[in-house]
Amino acid sequence: MIRKPGLWIAALGLVIGMLWSEPSRAGVRVYVKVPPPPVIVETAPPPPSPRHVWIGGYHRWDGRTYVWVPGRYEVPRRHYKVWVPGHWAQHRRGWYWVEGRWR
Repeated sequence: MIRKPGLWIAALGLVIGMLWSEPSRAGVRVYVKVPPPPVIVETAPPPPSPRHVWIGGYHRWDGRTYVWVPGRYEVPRRHYKVWVPGHWAQHRRGWYWVEGRWR
């Protein structure tokens, strides 16, 4: 039992934050029975600077249907140069999203 009010509030905030966070960020895999639609081929506009890297768009699941998230430019994090795109992977329970990452 947590007896100090400050610790109780911090623990409650942590639990609420975990429940409200994106499933993929919380380490929870959400399976979708419907396969994702084909990826939309985007034409990247000119980059804002030579340091910017294009990150292509993707379909995300909103709980009822797939929604297209358009691509964007980002500056790579320190010591990273290559963006490994996210993708939908198939499993016997359905489809799940694998987050993109810097490498």
